[in-house]
Amino acid sequence: MVDDQPWFTMKDIVKQYPGVLAVNRAGLSLLPGEVHGLVGGNGAGKSTLIKIMAGVVRPDHGQILLDGERLDFHSGSDAYRYGLSFIHQELNLVPYLNGAENIFLGRPYPRTRFGTIDWKALKQRAERIMLELGMRVRVDVPVRRLTRGEQAMISLGRALVGDARIIVMDEPTASLTDEEIRGLFRVIRELKARRRTVLYVSHRLDEIFEICDRVTIMRDGNVVGTYPIGALSRSEMIRLMIGRDLGEGIPPPQNPLGRAFFRVEGLAGGPVQGVSFDLREGEILGLAGLIGAGRSEVLHLIYGSIRPNRGCMHLDDKPFSPRSPAEAIRAGVALVPEERHQQGLVLSRSVLQNISLPALDRFSWRSVFVNRTAERKAGQQVAQQVHLKAASLDQKVNQLSGGNQQKVVFARWLHTRLRMLLLDEPTRGVDVGARFEIYRTIRELAAAGIGIVLVSSDLSELLGLAHRVIVLREGRQLAELPAAGLSQEALLHYCYGEVPRE
Repeated sequence: MVDDQPWFTMKDIVKQYPGVLAVNRAGLSLLPGEVHGLVGGNGAGKSTLIKIMAGVVRPDHGQILLDGERLDFHSGSDAYRYGLSFIHQELNLVPYLNGAENIFLGRPYPRTRFGTIDWKALKQRAERIMLELGMRVRVDVPVRRLTRGEQAMISLGRALVGDARIIVMDEPTASLTDEEIRGLFRVIRELKARRRTVLYVSHRLDEIFEICDRVTIMRDGNVVGTYPIGALSRSEMIRLMIGRDLGEGIPPPQNPLGRAFFRVEGLAGGPVQGVSFDLREGEILGLAGLIGAGRSEVLHLIYGSIRPNRGCMHLDDKPFSPRSPAEAIRAGVALVPEERHQQGLVLSRSVLQNISLPALDRFSWRSVFVNRTAERKAGQQVAQQVHLKAASLDQKVNQLSGGNQQKVVFARWLHTRLRMLLLDEPTRGVDVGARFEIYRTIRELAAAGIGIVLVSSDLSELLGLAHRVIVLREGRQLAELPAAGLSQEALLHYCYGEVPRE
């Protein structure tokens, strides 16, 4: 049962960065025992509000109250001390520590009677937490060896250690399978029954409607309003989030396909056991499968960041075997990675510097003198092409919203002589408005004759964009299917290794 009186309140919160008013007089109230949704487009101010809650960012103005007492957070440890726990979209795990060590990082480790760390007890405690979550993850291996979905489970386990009163979940299902999402929702309902409060931040509106009691909507740094979950339809919520009707979600393919210019035969490496396909000019080829099926690894084999141990590739009827991403880029092959912060961007640098990075030779003489005028002019052109929203090209990338950061990753490749674009979860953590703009960019690139290989866990996105879909399971290729007429249910059956009935 949800109480009527809030125990956590944020009032008149203001945070301004150079040239950007990130949060403007925003307020948020959380009730004991409720699941409270927080939604808004990229750049709406959600992430800034969460960082202020976590003590990572200091507000310029406003109050934070817990049980009526005014709080002043100076660090993340202050927030933890007052019973707030966080699962951030960027998981912030220590890659060389194992799962158990990450789960209890910053908490007291169990000790033996001799005062040393009791590693066996630590592992058992971590395994018990994973068992309570209904999740099967090895906690005794370094997290760098786990899949993104398994790392997300470790991050979830860490947030549930202790006796947190308020748990903030920022895009918690971005890398989880349907089964793992159901397990997460079961845990959330158990937390709610124990009068814990969950602030649930997600761009997946179906999840907001399924799990939340109330929802707060933000747009352009302002809180539009807070509503009971049944008071709004999906279209009404989207209209409040982006200030307009969304219209069509995924534009239909219209461009004719060209010749098959790229061919893969029996490619294997890492968990990939052997895939074969060809790719035509202007085609969008989808890769489907559960987490761990080898979808991302196929992209990295093509990109040269994983070396194959078997099979061959041909680009324009010539052998193609890049020994590094640099060789792939020179051949016109580019990757938009799943982890844009770690693999796709230099966050401390400007938009222009990030956009220009792969193509500095275009604007420099003997890689020494850079023609800044030509660089800026080209940067403005590609920024307009991807519909980038930034204060200027000189704004630092870490000040942009997630959707606009993703647009920067797209824009950087438009400088190059692009032949093939590899997309790994291109709309993860991106709101519905920016997502449509990314879809439009993908369609425009395909219409220009660029071949695209797309990995997406969003089956509606995969089927809406792709011409064909290849299904992978445990590194093996199970099926190759036309996307037209294929239902999400049928595709999911294939992903689980089942041939759907006619």
